[in-house]
Amino acid sequence: MPSDFEREEKSAFPVAFGIGIVVVILLVAGFVLATRLSRSKAPAAQPLPFGPAEQAAAERIHFLDPQMAQASNYLNQTITYVAGTISNDGVATVREMEVAIEFHDPFNQVFLRETRRLLGPNAKPIGGGARRDFEVTLDYVPAEWNQQYPSIRITGLQLE
Repeated sequence: MPSDFEREEKSAFPVAFGIGIVVVILLVAGFVLATRLSRSKAPAAQPLPFGPAEQAAAERIHFLDPQMAQASNYLNQTITYVAGTISNDGVATVREMEVAIEFHDPFNQVFLRETRRLLGPNAKPIGGGARRDFEVTLDYVPAEWNQQYPSIRITGLQLE
């Protein structure tokens, strides 16, 4: 015959287990709520200007030493890396730069366009005559692309 202590111990286990489940659910719900609130409060990145002054400066910016690689991550997804060197052959100092990276199909039609900031607000500016390496990581590039280096087109600049 079980003692009073054994009966008390057996009846306390389901209660403690239930409390543990409730605590875990509350923690997960709090985390989900916090991440949704922080995402909704983050300001959307405004497009950079691309008026006549920026267009003139963009004509003097070139992308050199194109490199591309693909690798699989731990989830067996293929990640594509696009890299090269930004060369500012003009006199204007570039504070921020936004580009469109365009992949083409075998018929040379654009079928994937990614807009990225190569230089953000916290990056060191690129002065006239200077060069800087860049690398962009793309999570998904369809297999139908023409296996050529993508075209990179400047879509916005912030000049000093």
